[in-house]
Amino acid sequence: MGADGRKAIFITGAASGIGLATAKRFAREGWYVGLADIDAGGLKAAREALGAGNCGVHRLDVRDRAAWKKELAAFTKGTNGRLDVLLNNAGVAHYGWFEDLTDDEVDRQIDINIKGVVNGARAGLDLLIGTPGSVLINVASCAGLFGAPKMAIYSATKFAVKGLSEALDLEFSRHGVAVRCIMPWFVDTPILQAGSQGSNEKIADTIRQGGSEVYTVEEAADVIWKAAQGKDLHWIVGKAGKRLRFAARFMPGAVRKQLLSMMDPV
Repeated sequence: MGADGRKAIFITGAASGIGLATAKRFAREGWYVGLADIDAGGLKAAREALGAGNCGVHRLDVRDRAAWKKELAAFTKGTNGRLDVLLNNAGVAHYGWFEDLTDDEVDRQIDINIKGVVNGARAGLDLLIGTPGSVLINVASCAGLFGAPKMAIYSATKFAVKGLSEALDLEFSRHGVAVRCIMPWFVDTPILQAGSQGSNEKIADTIRQGGSEVYTVEEAADVIWKAAQGKDLHWIVGKAGKRLRFAARFMPGAVRKQLLSMMDPV
């Protein structure tokens, strides 16, 4: 079933976490949703949750440029070429000391978190240009505000997404396409269970140790909904993230001291 003239959003990483919560939010608002993920079972469950008439399902590895073109073409065939929002949400994390990460863990984060976002922006640009008032939304992280120990590669990828979003916001303005960058604080998603090979330690362990707030996927989806309608470039999810943004700008020494205090002895 097609979109029937409804606004359309294509979401990567849509089978779980922030992506799924955002898909539900936009569908509830009457949008037609493209659910893209590598998780076939998760996509099937997501389709059932949204209703077959409200979404299309797309198996997509964001690292695959040809697959991006193919799946966006299939999605927009049902929307008469319309793509109001492209949400680059898919991302992965591997938690651990820099030297303990495997080459595969390093490459996987860079390839999905950076190259996947670049691939999406390039594949979707013509469709966004062809849809008046369209928006490219990239999900970065508050890890892109200040580099965190045991998250060096992940932080680097999210700094890159933030920088890419800022540059594309300027570039794409000449096409009438807006760009938004979402920076969540810790959100209750499967990514919090990320570790590295040979270690049982997870990101969630550090969160518990530091007593940090954890926000819901629904709160993140609400911010993304507002970003799609709003004018600002940067959107923080969670009061803790807003505090970090302030501290990173005006009190970077204090942030560094706090992060050092959370590290295990070397």
